[in-house]
Amino acid sequence: MSRAPQPGPAARARTDRHPAQYLALAVGAIYLLVGLAGFLVTGFDGFAAPEGDLLLGFEVNPLHNIVHLLIGAAGLALWNRLDRARTFGWLLAGVYGVTFVYGLFVANSDEPANFLALNQADNVLHLVSALAGLAIALWPARDRSPAARATR
Repeated sequence: MSRAPQPGPAARARTDRHPAQYLALAVGAIYLLVGLAGFLVTGFDGFAAPEGDLLLGFEVNPLHNIVHLLIGAAGLALWNRLDRARTFGWLLAGVYGVTFVYGLFVANSDEPANFLALNQADNVLHLVSALAGLAIALWPARDRSPAARATR
């Protein structure tokens, strides 16, 4: 009796993605879209102004939009391999963890130190983003031993 042909490495790579990779892809796509939508609201005026424009309750300025675009592009560039997705997770956790703490001090202020035009809604989103980054970075890998594959 002959065995069914096994998929090649390329087909296995497409179907054997880790959930952390899909989370990295989703977060990257969302941040890229938010960055683009932010420019529809702000244009390029007030590049690093402490008082930005509102996008769905989140305060943004052009510099804030650029940060969203960069994070989004990184997510889209790094999601396709688990090790790279984990790198994106650490980047997300680090950048948004620091931004969350920074926002605790400057949110809703019109001081020049609030160069990203942060408000309390941004702080909540940045905390959630940092936690998503930790989830991507620390999500346990699947057991790939022959015994575990035989039970699937």
